[in-house]
Amino acid sequence: MEETNQEPVLGRPDSTPTTQIDTFSVEGPVELVQFRSSELTAVCPVTNQPDFYTIDISYSPESICIETKSLKLFLRTFEGIGIFAEHLAPKIANHLGKAVQVPVKVILEQQIRGGIITTVTSVSNN
Repeated sequence: MEETNQEPVLGRPDSTPTTQIDTFSVEGPVELVQFRSSELTAVCPVTNQPDFYTIDISYSPESICIETKSLKLFLRTFEGIGIFAEHLAPKIANHLGKAVQVPVKVILEQQIRGGIITTVTSVSNN
């Protein structure tokens, strides 16, 4: 689901989850931007049990950067959504890559379940 509201997320008093990714222009050379969050959650599409993730996002901006509040609210759109980690990583990478028009790498680490930690890496297809 794509948001149609184009009012910037930053500065809005609400913190409603949204798929809208705000960007801003690069000023000066920026080689790499990295984000790390341990606040990403979803649910297993089979058991409906919660899945907790650590996510690392990186990209080399050419002209625009991702605004962090909109990123945080985008990651919250997955709360309560049934999705496998192997589907979640490319979904996030492709959405963010579309916003900044450069490849975005996502490394998603699912917290231990059944004694196994799952790590999925995806790079957007732009």
